[in-house]
Amino acid sequence: MTEESKPKKKLPQARLRVPKDLNVAYANLVRIAHTPSELMFDFGRYLPGDPGAEVVSRVLMSPLGAKLLLQALTENIAKYETAFGEIPVPKKHTLADSLFRPPPINPEETPEGDKK
Repeated sequence: MTEESKPKKKLPQARLRVPKDLNVAYANLVRIAHTPSELMFDFGRYLPGDPGAEVVSRVLMSPLGAKLLLQALTENIAKYETAFGEIPVPKKHTLADSLFRPPPINPEETPEGDKK
């Protein structure tokens, strides 16, 4: 039997324990930064009328871990949309553009490339 034809053994799945006193936080924005060895995700909450956003959690990941997270998110969003319908993303400039996307190279231009 060649290596390719051997049945692959399933790795045991790690048990995930969730502490009863775990602090759960709602986040509606994320700031992402990176170094050569890690990615940093600052999850925050922006509330209307509040002059700023508050970071509620910081998560550090290896580049491989972040890439695997991206893969898992892509798969799960596809499953979600299959079950509940497509998640619409607004085409016009929104608060999400300000919070989740970098500013345009020329700040005078909108995401569509039109002058303000």
